Amino acid sequence: MRFTIYQESRQGGRENNEDRLAHCYSRDTLLMVVADGMGGHYYGEIAAQIAVQTLTDAFQREARPSLMDPFLFLQKNIGNAHHAILDYSAAHKLEDSPRTTIVACVVQDNVAYWAHAGDSRLYLIRKGRIIGQSRDHSQVQLLLDEGLISPAQAETHPERNKVYSCLGGNHPPEVEFSRKTPLESGDLIVLCTDGIWGVSPGNTLVEALRNPNLMQAVPQFMQQAERWGGAHGDNLSMIVVRWEENYTELTQSAVSTQTMGLNEVTTKLDQFGRNPNYKSELSDDEIERAIEEIRAAIDKYSFKK
Repeated sequence: MRFTIYQESRQGGRENNEDRLAHCYSRDTLLMVVADGMGGHYYGEIAAQIAVQTLTDAFQREARPSLMDPFLFLQKNIGNAHHAILDYSAAHKLEDSPRTTIVACVVQDNVAYWAHAGDSRLYLIRKGRIIGQSRDHSQVQLLLDEGLISPAQAETHPERNKVYSCLGGNHPPEVEFSRKTPLESGDLIVLCTDGIWGVSPGNTLVEALRNPNLMQAVPQFMQQAERWGGAHGDNLSMIVVRWEENYTELTQSAVSTQTMGLNEVTTKLDQFGRNPNYKSELSDDEIERAIEEIRAAIDKYSFKK
């Protein structure tokens, strides 16, 4: 595989960052995942951490060097993440379980597979056009589908942030899966939270990513989106990958997995409370305890079929 990838999360105007994101790759397979936590105190970010870490842990175990069935991998581990969040909530006797949206994408054999619950989005951009997009699990999207509001009204609707599917809720999540989507060289896959798409007017994302240097284009766009969000803007998180032909010249920022070992996996995931960009009011002892509790919740489902 050959690709260029960039990921970043920003606090925006919120008191802390409840978004989490990660990517992993083996010699033959790439995983990207973004989660937007919801819940009081620091529990929203714990829900998002459990979701992202559940998928990355499973990828590290199973992608040796490819996944048997990418859709089954997504279905199984998104479900495991949901139950791990519920277990964490029960262990803490929380009246209202923390929740998180999720969007995850696997690329294997030049084919993309993705799944989502909630309103964190995936876009597939080809030759300057959005040719694929996840459908929000939100009240506003339902109103749009029924023709009761216009797209312009949806952008400012007071309930546009209310989702009806998520991980950790009282009901099992409604997880929506894409079709198997063959990729072409130069395709862009974008995963992001609503802190990005909710403030980006029109086709600004597509225009921003026309810059071939993703390492410049993505942070510049995020900086602009942070300004659009203003003093009370939401957290902003984004992963962008540009898929490239194996035989093209390797640029400085590109990743080539050709020489990786069969059991080798590279992961970029911040451990809970350890990223200085994620503001936390927890003490070091509280962070350590939370890390142990997150690991315990995830480990219960680590080898479930």
